[in-house]
Amino acid sequence: MAQLKVQQKRGLVGLKKNQRETLRTLGLKRIGDVVVKEDRPEIRGMVNTVRHLVTVEEVD
Repeated sequence: MAQLKVQQKRGLVGLKKNQRETLRTLGLKRIGDVVVKEDRPEIRGMVNTVRHLVTVEEVD
């Protein structure tokens, strides 16, 4: 199954509460953090919520 590599590019200052919580749920705590998650609809939805704060790559 494909996986997504998600890297945080921007900080948490000034974000809405749901965006901060979404980053925390993804496992991102600070700028430069990288996590690898399964490519599932739930993860895609979370990434879509914070798409302006992260970069996403598909990993095989």
